[in-house]
Amino acid sequence: MTASSLKVGARVTLAAGDFQHLLDALAGRGYRVMSPTLEDGRLIYGEIGKVTDLPIGWTAFQEGGTFRLEHRQDQAFFGFAVGQQSWKQFLLPPHQTLWQAQREGSGWGIIPQVQEIPQFAFLGVRSCELEAMAVQDRVFLQGAHVESTYRARRESAFIVALNCAHQDPGTCFCVSMGTGPRATAGFDLALTELLQGEEHGFVVEIGTDRGAEVIRQVPRRAATSGEVDAAARAVAAVAGNMGRRLDTTGIQELFYDNYEHPRWDEVAARCLNCGNCTLVCPTCFCHTLEDSMDLPGAVAERRRRLDSCFTVDFSYLHGGSIRTSPRSRYRQWLTHKLATWIDQFGCSGCVGCGRCITWCPVGIDITEEVRAIRETAAGPPKE
Repeated sequence: MTASSLKVGARVTLAAGDFQHLLDALAGRGYRVMSPTLEDGRLIYGEIGKVTDLPIGWTAFQEGGTFRLEHRQDQAFFGFAVGQQSWKQFLLPPHQTLWQAQREGSGWGIIPQVQEIPQFAFLGVRSCELEAMAVQDRVFLQGAHVESTYRARRESAFIVALNCAHQDPGTCFCVSMGTGPRATAGFDLALTELLQGEEHGFVVEIGTDRGAEVIRQVPRRAATSGEVDAAARAVAAVAGNMGRRLDTTGIQELFYDNYEHPRWDEVAARCLNCGNCTLVCPTCFCHTLEDSMDLPGAVAERRRRLDSCFTVDFSYLHGGSIRTSPRSRYRQWLTHKLATWIDQFGCSGCVGCGRCITWCPVGIDITEEVRAIRETAAGPPKE
């Protein structure tokens, strides 16, 4: 396959045995390759350098409040769905010093903050996670005030997407949200892993000129029509075997008309207010600001820290919190995620990744909560 034929939209095949060349090509261009990997028995996003750093031959069983790694019967590189972490940790750090000031006589002087912008290559980004990045782009890049740290990290990141092709159904419901399981935009390269008998490889779709430049450095050949069709069938099979479904018809009105629905009390009785759902969510961005000063009173600083709307202090205004009950905090989170987020940013705040279901200690399932409210909805108030 000639280099000139490696254009946006072209598909090539990369043998599993040549996958290391892709990692080397990215590292050679100065990228820190971040990928799903195993660490102390946990599936996390971490830096890798070798193919053997991938969770080869592992899958993840997921249900409400349950996540368990298990061995697969094959040697799939990406035979699992998403874990508890999301890529937002690399794009908007959970802890960041915004500014420092030092006392200078009777006044103060700002200490310049030099931020090193890491050059990341994200490997194995699912379609729902690409959509989550697009959601956060709306929040941090498209408003009146642009978040400079996010913008710098986002613009420099190289995205290697991964189409979901062979994991078991669990807590995902991306089909309901229109966010997967196939990546359609927002990537430099998109992979679909194929295991057919003794054949193990990847159909690679080129998404950008930058992606084409990288794939030129990797052994590959033009994908056959049979391979392209096999990749499409594998993704379609995942789409037809989703673990969950969420009906989004009239979702905003459903929540606005049922603000006092008794279901809020039922779910609040189970909710621990731990904030796990917000911490694992790839779109939640709530944070708090902390000001401090050293003991001599010479240096002051302001830090930004990831927070959760489930904490009592998050809604604290002068005189007290405005959301004092678990009911009010859960209702705020779910209503914002599925309804008022649309008013704010023109899209849903949920991408159907299912993390909030998997990592809820008591297995609260937002698809079930929406269904329960819909089945007994009060409807709009009568005039």
